[in-house]
Amino acid sequence: MLLRDVEVVVFLKIGGFVVRRARAVLLVSVVLLVGAVVVGLGAFGKLQTDGAFQDPSADSTTAQRLLDEHFGGADSVVLLVHARSGTVDDPAVSAAGADAARRLAAEPGAAGVVSYWQAHDPGLRSGDGRYALVVGRERTGHEPGSGTLAGLAGSGPGWSVTVGGGAAVGADVTAQVGKSLAVAEAVAVPIILVLLFLAFGSAVAALLPLAIGTVAIMGTFAELSVLGSVTHVAVYAVNLTTALGMSLAIDYALLMVSRYREELARGADPERAVTTAVATAGRTIVFSGTTVVAALAVLLIFPLYFLRSFAYAGIGVVLISMASAVLLLPALLVVLGRRVNAGRLPWAKGGPPSTAAPLWGRAAGLVMRRPLLTALPVVAVLLVLASPLLHVSFGTPDDRVLRTDTSSRSVGDVLRKDFPGSVANAVDVVTEGPVGPADLRTFAAGLSALPGAVRVQTAAGTFAHGRQVSAAGNPGLAGPGGARLSVATAADPRSAAAKRLVHQARDLAAPAGVRAHVGGQTAQLVDTEHAIGSRLPLAGLLIVLTTFVVLFLFTGSVLQPVRSLLLNVLTLSATAGLMVWIFQNGHLSGWLDFAPLPLDTSMLVLLFCIAFGLSMDYEVIVLSRIKELHDRGADNRTAVTEGLANSGRIVTTAAALIAVSFLAFGTSTVSFLQLFGVGAGFAVLVDATLVRVVLVPACQAALGRAAWYAPPAMRRLYARIGVVES
Repeated sequence: MLLRDVEVVVFLKIGGFVVRRARAVLLVSVVLLVGAVVVGLGAFGKLQTDGAFQDPSADSTTAQRLLDEHFGGADSVVLLVHARSGTVDDPAVSAAGADAARRLAAEPGAAGVVSYWQAHDPGLRSGDGRYALVVGRERTGHEPGSGTLAGLAGSGPGWSVTVGGGAAVGADVTAQVGKSLAVAEAVAVPIILVLLFLAFGSAVAALLPLAIGTVAIMGTFAELSVLGSVTHVAVYAVNLTTALGMSLAIDYALLMVSRYREELARGADPERAVTTAVATAGRTIVFSGTTVVAALAVLLIFPLYFLRSFAYAGIGVVLISMASAVLLLPALLVVLGRRVNAGRLPWAKGGPPSTAAPLWGRAAGLVMRRPLLTALPVVAVLLVLASPLLHVSFGTPDDRVLRTDTSSRSVGDVLRKDFPGSVANAVDVVTEGPVGPADLRTFAAGLSALPGAVRVQTAAGTFAHGRQVSAAGNPGLAGPGGARLSVATAADPRSAAAKRLVHQARDLAAPAGVRAHVGGQTAQLVDTEHAIGSRLPLAGLLIVLTTFVVLFLFTGSVLQPVRSLLLNVLTLSATAGLMVWIFQNGHLSGWLDFAPLPLDTSMLVLLFCIAFGLSMDYEVIVLSRIKELHDRGADNRTAVTEGLANSGRIVTTAAALIAVSFLAFGTSTVSFLQLFGVGAGFAVLVDATLVRVVLVPACQAALGRAAWYAPPAMRRLYARIGVVES
């Protein structure tokens, strides 16, 4: 028996098993769901943000580890003391600043606390005297909550203390992500419910995707809880779990229920309809889910656990959604029988909505008659949208991903404006091994002579422009196992000038017998860009190979995978270009309330993988119907037009529902979540409309019979192991 025949038998047996054991399947599903809820509720206490965007093997990560071990920590806490009248040297403000420094030093995990009033460092005082700083460090892994840090803030007659710095930014981002998720769900869920009722035409059928989505989301939370006990998992994975879990549940439920209803309409009894739906739509769901898993699995090759966490969550939610759609959903359909159409909407009394979309068929026919005339304008529009990519720049998140009314963001704005060369944004150089005073002074003088360096603070004094300018050193910069040199710069941490300073500091010869490591925000950005950029070619190659294999097995053609990849590149380029235009260049910033910034490299990679996976999902759904008609002997034009007509409503409805789920993140108060939501929503809508309705039929018309071409050897291979829908 050929492998493809074995696969048909397997899905027929799955369908038959579910029909015979429907209530047992439901009982086991309920037990597993209860267990997932119990385990999954513990996930939120195990998810992290600390170090999520760092390469564990990078030089900046080593520097942070040394700072933790020998200098009390790396994440900064900045208390901004503001004199509302007079200056920070007034007695009342000085007393408030000293009290703030004492309270910070008393915090668990805090170390290296220095204030302007203690050190009399001019770099800790603004030029106009209205602001002064208290700077400390939180040991990595301590992760103080936003409530703990907020307790350091205060105000009094003529003064105020606001909390900022890296530790506060991390706490605020974590808090805002949780709030944003709740708001996004509050916005999306009512809209999705309305659209589900319209799509399914009945209350009972509309609730089925919610059941599948709940199982997938809670099951993935349980998975993240287990993984969070043995490895690092980022808290941001929660957002992907909820968005993708509900999206795929809607997608797969539409496909399965539509096929089930088709079989009922043809006169099959419910049990036979379920068996046929599992054997046809179920195979498409499994194959489609496999393509999404393949796209998400690419994230595992990146060393940043921020991206790996999305792979954990994404792969888990896809597999659980897939299993629920093939086992749990058919069991529900068996129990419901024809009652799946119960609770029909007033205008759906004549029966459930048709699965056909004649408009898609007519549009495809028009495109195939004039493929160049209809496709070229669409390609031109997408290329125009992609054009801002020519000026793209990349970065990592800082306080500016938050709204201006967030305390850590307001402190960051003051630091950038009134404290050029602030120690809060300094480049940290840490030696691995003790350094003698003479060697330390020589090394510090060399660092201070680098372009972009304002001054270098050490335990042996302060240096600027290649020479020592003060003999007063900071004893907190001397550690038992090495020395810390704080290189202040006026350059923005994301700027090219700051990156050059990091590279030049790394190129500078360290004192004899020791190794020097460069850390800090800019060094982490440099290392993150390298960690992602160096692996992008491999990621791209893996995606190309998996796409080719998957679509070849599904279509038997070597040109369909090429066509799919080219259209995906066009869609992703247009999406990325639009993100540059909005989030980097600042268009719509007033409406969405964010600060224009270079694009977050990690979030852009995630966006590409999600958009690519969902695009492949639609590709499989549409091609399954086209290929089914082609295998029955239909000519190219008939197969495409009728295939799109039969699958168009499912794809359009699923895309609309998924887009709502993603676009709801546009309400977020964290700009990188807005970028992800707006970008993913846009990519889904473009793929489900312009690409599927116009570009796919145009390519099929241009290729003609060659669309299904494969060399003889590959045709024989496909005959043995290929996937057939009919």
